[in-house]
Amino acid sequence: MVFKNNTKIKNKQKTDFASSQWVRVLMVAGLTILPCCLFFGFVYLDKYVKKAVPVAKRTGLIELVEPPWWLNDALKERIYAAATANGEELKLDEDAAKSVRCNLEKAGGWLDNVKVQTTWHTFRIRAKWRRPLAVIKGQKQTIMADADVHPMDYVEVPNLPVVNVVGFAEEAGVLQPGSESAVNKKDDIAAAVAILDRLDRRDSLEGQGRGLLYEIAKIDVSNFNGRKSTKNPHIVLYTTDGTEIIWGAELGKWYRHLEVTDEQKIARLYSYFYEKGTLLGGAKVINLRDPKETVPLPIDKYVASKN
Repeated sequence: MVFKNNTKIKNKQKTDFASSQWVRVLMVAGLTILPCCLFFGFVYLDKYVKKAVPVAKRTGLIELVEPPWWLNDALKERIYAAATANGEELKLDEDAAKSVRCNLEKAGGWLDNVKVQTTWHTFRIRAKWRRPLAVIKGQKQTIMADADVHPMDYVEVPNLPVVNVVGFAEEAGVLQPGSESAVNKKDDIAAAVAILDRLDRRDSLEGQGRGLLYEIAKIDVSNFNGRKSTKNPHIVLYTTDGTEIIWGAELGKWYRHLEVTDEQKIARLYSYFYEKGTLLGGAKVINLRDPKETVPLPIDKYVASKN
């Protein structure tokens, strides 16, 4: 009887051992198969979502790396639309990445040195963003320009002090965004942008609140190089409330017209700005070019010459 009992015990142990082995096999198989099922399920769902959602809603596919602080929704949507060529399918492969880069290089001149990297879910885009300084409005078209006078499509950017350039000599084909434009060859526009760039750099160095350039509405180059009058100032700036700031000759030409240096003009303007706290609501005219002036003072409006 003892032998029989031992045999039964051994048989039961073998059965329990076999059952536990099957349980382990099933658990391992389940742990292996389940992730695969989940993976392929998510892949299918991802494809379904991408296919079902309109292109305009799939902006998550485009990842902008370190975008500028002044980037707003209007410009962001313009970049997204350009990247997809307003509806091109993006399949997250190298060919699509090249297509995105080519599209962005033509995105109205806003981006330079574009690099596109594909990830599992996005096109990761790194680029140099051109910051607009000036708005140049012609009879048929309006463009923007950065410090290098590179033309860009017009997009309103309220966070930046973008100044209107007026009085330039417009020629056919000048105001075209992109590489075909000749705006950077226009001396009067280039002279205006150069002054704005100097003021923008000074604001950046100060780094305290809203800079002086935020109070400048436009820069007038209608008398550039004295083409209308040799006696009247060549370049004049205007604040948002109409205060007239007489700059004078273009940068680097002050000595030809017996004016103070460009550095002295900038120092005078910022001295006034810091003393008053603003350019607005004070003098109607601020003269920067006259050597007799040690500080910018309100003056009578210059008499326009008929010459």
